[in-house]
Amino acid sequence: MAQVSQFMEYFGKSLGLETLTDQGGNILIRKPGSHGMENHQTVILQSHLDMVPQKNSDTKFDFTKDPIEAIIDGDWVRANGTTLGADNGIGLAAMMAVLEDSSLQHGPIEALFTVDEETGMYGAFALIEGFLRGKILLNLDSETEGEFSIGCAGGADLNISFQYQDDKHISEGDIGIKIKLSGLKGGHSGVDIHLGRANANKLMFRFLKDAVQNYGARLASIDGGSLRNAIPREASALLTIPGDDDCEGFWELVSDYKAIFNVEFEGVENDISFSAEKVDLPPQLIPEEIQDDLINAVEACQNGVIGYLSSFPGTVETSSNLAMIQSAEGIIEIKILVRSSSESKKMALCSSLESVFALAGAKVEFGNAYPGWDPQADSSILSLMQDVYTKKFQRDPKVLVMHAGLECGIILSSHPDLDCISFGPTICFPHSPDEKVEIASVSIFWDYLLEVLAKIPR
Repeated sequence: MAQVSQFMEYFGKSLGLETLTDQGGNILIRKPGSHGMENHQTVILQSHLDMVPQKNSDTKFDFTKDPIEAIIDGDWVRANGTTLGADNGIGLAAMMAVLEDSSLQHGPIEALFTVDEETGMYGAFALIEGFLRGKILLNLDSETEGEFSIGCAGGADLNISFQYQDDKHISEGDIGIKIKLSGLKGGHSGVDIHLGRANANKLMFRFLKDAVQNYGARLASIDGGSLRNAIPREASALLTIPGDDDCEGFWELVSDYKAIFNVEFEGVENDISFSAEKVDLPPQLIPEEIQDDLINAVEACQNGVIGYLSSFPGTVETSSNLAMIQSAEGIIEIKILVRSSSESKKMALCSSLESVFALAGAKVEFGNAYPGWDPQADSSILSLMQDVYTKKFQRDPKVLVMHAGLECGIILSSHPDLDCISFGPTICFPHSPDEKVEIASVSIFWDYLLEVLAKIPR
């Protein structure tokens, strides 16, 4: 992240523009207004510098040094087996183009490049009062062209852990089994949560409960999900099972669950892969009591959409994503991300999930809590942007509250007088290797952004 911030700092200074770096590593580049617009209102353009580094399990790629392989696929641009980085790379590119082009018409610009949005919005939290001069903020981190976000959900992480002494007693005659679940679409745990996609962790533990209860399976290790803000696409587990006559029934169980998963998610997922193979016996097991408590807690854990907003029909109000379950020597760690437009409902769901895992004997800690962004009904920038959009495209934009953690709510906590709006081009499946951006929507987004900047009043 530091290298990216340093590059952006160099970029601003190379243009001869005032360039500032704050204590959190955020970069602010100021550009004066164009001729005749020097005294118009200052507009803050804002995007985040980081991306979600996701890749398919069979893709060899090092996000710290390998360039993204962009592929034009019909009307879209995607990457080759990795996330594309259009979230939020398109916003960054637009801001850099505005700063670089001296022929554009606009008032004073403050380009705010924030750090570490995807891992906890740490850059936005690091902003201090007075760092920004402008009163209008255009966040370029929305993902459907023609939609304006005027509010968003807040969120909180639950960090859960089970600690134990490994069980090194493995029964004679047991065999080692590796279970693998893959092929799920995954996606952003906010904007894609309403699509009803499968959660790899929930499916895996559904199977594990059956395998433990009916086939004497013992869990040695678990690895499901890799990012706190992505719907988990893959999970794997290492088991032991008794090598007796009932062993054949276990293989049939795997086949049965593969069929069940594909039937249940027909039309939502494509082809869910669920397989088992014999492997060497593990050196140790998770203690049986911890194993059973873990399985029951994960089974009971609420996941997906919890409720919808009555004021914005079809918009998710509250959700939970069981993002990561990973074991190491003597510990199992679980991460859940709760989102809600209601602070009280967010905390109520966090409390409910805390109870589930506390009853199972786990340690539960909260982290990365951030506020939502309350809609402003009398927003001047919304009125202007609606008018410009309708006149330019002969259609009305859709105004909504987004079920994702945009940085606007956090930035407002240090700069409460801001008038904010978020918009962007069409990006599908962010936070997953299926991420893609619609080419035509980028052109529309860019042309519209320039027209809005040219219409900002004094």
